Amino acid sequence: MSIAILPMSAEYNWNPATVGLIQSSFFWGYLLTQIAGGIWADTVGGKRVLGFGVIWWSIATALTPVAAKAGLPFLLVVRAFMGIGEGVAMPAMNTILSKWVPVSERSRSLALVYSGMYLGSVTGLGFSPFLIHQFGWPSVFYSFGSLGTVWFAAWLSKAHSSPLDDPQLRPEEKKLIFANSSSKEPVKSIPWGLILSKGPVWALIVSHFCHNWGTFILLTWMPTYYNQVLKFNLTESGLFCVLPWLTMAFSANLGGWIADTLVSKGLSVTTVRKIMQSIGFLGPAFFLTQLSHIDSPAMAVLCMACSQGTDAFSQSGLYSNHQDIAPRYSGVLLGLSNTAGVLAGVFGTASTGYILQHGSWDDVFKVSVGLYLVGTVVWNLFSTGEKILD
Repeated sequence: MSIAILPMSAEYNWNPATVGLIQSSFFWGYLLTQIAGGIWADTVGGKRVLGFGVIWWSIATALTPVAAKAGLPFLLVVRAFMGIGEGVAMPAMNTILSKWVPVSERSRSLALVYSGMYLGSVTGLGFSPFLIHQFGWPSVFYSFGSLGTVWFAAWLSKAHSSPLDDPQLRPEEKKLIFANSSSKEPVKSIPWGLILSKGPVWALIVSHFCHNWGTFILLTWMPTYYNQVLKFNLTESGLFCVLPWLTMAFSANLGGWIADTLVSKGLSVTTVRKIMQSIGFLGPAFFLTQLSHIDSPAMAVLCMACSQGTDAFSQSGLYSNHQDIAPRYSGVLLGLSNTAGVLAGVFGTASTGYILQHGSWDDVFKVSVGLYLVGTVVWNLFSTGEKILD
């Protein structure tokens, strides 16, 4: 959508505020299923929940051109429906990983899985301009919407929610996983009062909000920034948007390897999580402050890439921390913190359109930098890598 919104807004005469509303409507639905997705995944298994989500959002993606032609209200509803499907994905993935991956491999596995999202963005941003030029902007939604059904078929036959469900898993593999995994018993009830009484849980929630404000703004508005400020055309905007996501895919895995290595060498999990997340906050903050002093488009793209690259160290910081502090409730906990992250997406994406109508891109970046700094302080004061919920 971040690429297709350019020809769509030209065709339908949408102003920046309307574009911001459309971009944020995805998060309305995404917000609704964060906690529910975590509860479902922790109780019925991540395989079913993630499969449902992919099919749901694939159908909504394919319906997007039809909704746009029907009118703005229909488009907003379909984008919100897409968000409903995607909202269960991260809690479901977290639940599956908590059951399959030993603690010593947690950062690397999470970074590897989440880097798939970055590579998906690379694919989407790289192919979308080509599809738009050859077949028109609706082809983007038809093409990517249909891919979900192909994935779903493979997922049904190959995936399992936990090692207990996999008949092909060798006994020695199963023994290794259960000997080193901290999440074994299925969840029957959620101790909400206990969860919400813990300071590290609130550190996750606040930090997730601060982190996602900047991340979602760059995700949804970066092509527009390249087009309006750097004067790139549609194809150039798509191609240059690929670089930050490639950087994120690389640095997320690098950060995961560094984090697990530090833990294996005896550094406490708490210290490692604080180091990695501090890089994930302060790195993007520094590079965004440099954008206002840069005149060269090439340097601006490099700054964006460095900002996103350091941002990806968060995979070994706050994103790994849910499994550290509450392995049995990692899906629920991610649903809770990501709800705050999604609220940042809703308000940040929509308010960016408002800010651009009354201010400048510098103002947009200043808000992000301020929240990154707040997140750094909260994270280092209140987070922990120790298990606080059994």
